[in-house]
Amino acid sequence: MVATPTGDRTATIAGDPDHPANRGKLCSKGTHLGETIGLEGRLLHPMIGSKPTDWDTALDLVATRFAATIAEYGPDSVAFYASGQMLTEDYYVANKLMKGFIGTANIDTNSRLCMASAVAAHVRAFGEDIVPCSYDDLDAADLIILVGSNTAWCHPVIWQRIEAARAARGTKLVVIDPRRTETADCADLHLAIAPDSDVALFNGLLAEMQATWRLDGLYMANHVATPDDFWKGLQKLDVARLCGISAEDLQSFYDLFADNPRTITLFSQGVNQSTSGTDKANAIINLHLATGRIGKPGAGPFSITGQPNAMGGREVGGLASMLAAHMGFSDTERDRAQRFWRSPTICPGPGLKAVDMFEAMAKGRIKAVWIMATNPAVSMPDARMARVALANCPFVVVSDCIGSTDTGLYAQVKLPALAWGEKDGTVTNSERRVSRQRAFLAPPAEARADWWAIAQVARRMGFEGFDFAGPAAIFREFAAQTGFENDGARLLDISAQAAISDADYATMMPFQWGGSSPFARRGFSTPDGKARLVAVRHAAREDGTRAYPLRLNTGRYRDQWHTMTRTGLSPTLSQHRREPLVEVHPDTAQSYGLAEGGLARVMTAHGSSIFRVAVTPAQRRRELFVPIHWTDQTSGGGRAGTLPGDDRDPVSGQPGFKNSAAGIAPYKPEWTGFMITRDRPAAPDCAYWTAIRTARGWLTEVAGRGDAAGLIALLPAGARAEMIDTRRGVIRLAVMRDGRLEAALFVSRGPGLPPRDWLAAQLGASDAPVTEVLAGRPANPAPDRGPIICVCFDIGLNTILAAIADRALVSVEAVGAAINAGTNCGSCRPAIAKLLPAKEIVHV
Repeated sequence: MVATPTGDRTATIAGDPDHPANRGKLCSKGTHLGETIGLEGRLLHPMIGSKPTDWDTALDLVATRFAATIAEYGPDSVAFYASGQMLTEDYYVANKLMKGFIGTANIDTNSRLCMASAVAAHVRAFGEDIVPCSYDDLDAADLIILVGSNTAWCHPVIWQRIEAARAARGTKLVVIDPRRTETADCADLHLAIAPDSDVALFNGLLAEMQATWRLDGLYMANHVATPDDFWKGLQKLDVARLCGISAEDLQSFYDLFADNPRTITLFSQGVNQSTSGTDKANAIINLHLATGRIGKPGAGPFSITGQPNAMGGREVGGLASMLAAHMGFSDTERDRAQRFWRSPTICPGPGLKAVDMFEAMAKGRIKAVWIMATNPAVSMPDARMARVALANCPFVVVSDCIGSTDTGLYAQVKLPALAWGEKDGTVTNSERRVSRQRAFLAPPAEARADWWAIAQVARRMGFEGFDFAGPAAIFREFAAQTGFENDGARLLDISAQAAISDADYATMMPFQWGGSSPFARRGFSTPDGKARLVAVRHAAREDGTRAYPLRLNTGRYRDQWHTMTRTGLSPTLSQHRREPLVEVHPDTAQSYGLAEGGLARVMTAHGSSIFRVAVTPAQRRRELFVPIHWTDQTSGGGRAGTLPGDDRDPVSGQPGFKNSAAGIAPYKPEWTGFMITRDRPAAPDCAYWTAIRTARGWLTEVAGRGDAAGLIALLPAGARAEMIDTRRGVIRLAVMRDGRLEAALFVSRGPGLPPRDWLAAQLGASDAPVTEVLAGRPANPAPDRGPIICVCFDIGLNTILAAIADRALVSVEAVGAAINAGTNCGSCRPAIAKLLPAKEIVHV
């Protein structure tokens, strides 16, 4: 990105046309980052309990409590929980302190929740956590297979590259996803497989390639070690039946793969977030190894990460299951790490992975934890258990840039961290490309870098080796460690950067370790230099129970990120999906008495939450989908984190967020309503509420039972105009201050609530007509633009439909040329394509 400051806390954001990863393209979240860099909600001073303090006092307390806990209970009684939001330099210092000086590997990361299964599969197959592809391979592929990825929404810059390849060279696209997403709508073939049937699908494809003499015997002989009886062990399964797809579609998939040797298989959370995620990833890798589709242009298995620096964290050992620089826990590797760090101790072996870590907190085995740049009270599976764990832990430290989060409520100490735009360091992306992230904003108040706070605590605990002058010094040390006694054993080696000067670090251009195709020029990181085929078996999930007969999937929305602590600050990004929706097939909705736009309670054995209902044939029957983003700060419903259990992959320890046994039932409130307010209101006391930002204030949806009059107390002071009919349960109330509309409340026991957009636009207006506000509409209504489709240009569904009809538009490009929709981030292009006349749809 290129950020151009326009004031103390404002900037315009554009894509960097010279960066090789995105070539100037941005997604909607990147485009609107400028709306999120103000200081609203920031944690600006260290806090002990609820009181501000100074850095010295806070750091002394952290160091004293950690040291005392270790002295009494041993190193394994403390833990760090880090994040893919941290820069590589922050990650490195945290890992060094825990594993090399405190002497425990109890440092894990929220990357355990998104990438751990891919890591484990890479290590099993390649001997090292290596992504063997580059984005350039997308340009050269004849077939792209997307597995468990709504790429158009979740990786829109990659999606634009896929679109370009299809337009330029006719690249075929297969999407494998239980849901018919916007990405699947654009595919040449969509396989809506049953949840967790991926291993059966890819084992079946591999068996088909063997049976039809499509394996690459020469490549396998030279580069792949095959376990005894591997081929006999390929299960003879009825793949179409197990996957829940037609035999014709399955054969089409087999034929496409056979006919297109230049195949890239991109996989993401639909593969990783599973109790069989590692086996799924290895099934994909097996297929590419056995057919020789790896280490060549346009071919390979490509894991795309879920966070901006998940890769950087993996490189420096941010996971409990590895040491820094892609080393494991053998005696030789542990000794090497200790000698490099010149540390007093070294961890004896792997530490507790994320779910195990929180279970240990809940049981009292971990007595001090430092949580950095993540919100596990929301994002962990079985979030109720995570909250019990945090409440039971005697000493919780939280480093964050946001003052109020669900996790921060459990902290004894909160440390103000730098946010994006203030940080200085490096990140690594999915294709192993290291990029500089430079600060363009001054640190606000007392916010400091995470690496600085960690190093200060280390020094207060009496440890040497943490006197870093800045991020460049940390980067040099890490670069040197990647080459220390490496001798070519590990592909991760950036030791050529170990002597980089501070000046050169400041201007460092992006570079890709391992090159564009790391296995094209060398063998694999195994003792014999050969990759391993890994025998994997389809393991069906148990059927649902009488109480929980459905299957629940969770995932992201297009314009939000994780728990919305940053993207929720943007009024633009908040418009695409204003509420958390449970998506359900029409037949399932009918069976359970659910209505479009109504409310429903989703239940599992671990918790329940209320969602707005969206009925869509894009869902498989008897399956549900809910978003992950809503928290206690933004809703009294939509809490997806309370629903999945803590079942996890036995190899990687990654939880299975994508396939939980669930039930659903309609929730029928006695009244529904909404508030619009200039300032954020207090949380309503009702069964369901959600609050999102608008251009002029806040929109809060509410629903509940009993008396709704208590909502009136949430409105600000001011002159009031009201229309209240207690018999019909109707409340319409407007609050004016100094001639401006400050707030309005609308409640009804039946239908008849007015549209929100025009009312929200009146907030703060000096000429807001009170009678029209109470009526809920202007005297002369403007055309209804409909729900927002293109968030980048604020264009609604009805506007697009009108342009298509009035101007006879027949392509996505024509719509863009006419009204700009779809011409920036591109993530709305599949939705626009669906609106075109069916016979004229073209995929571009």
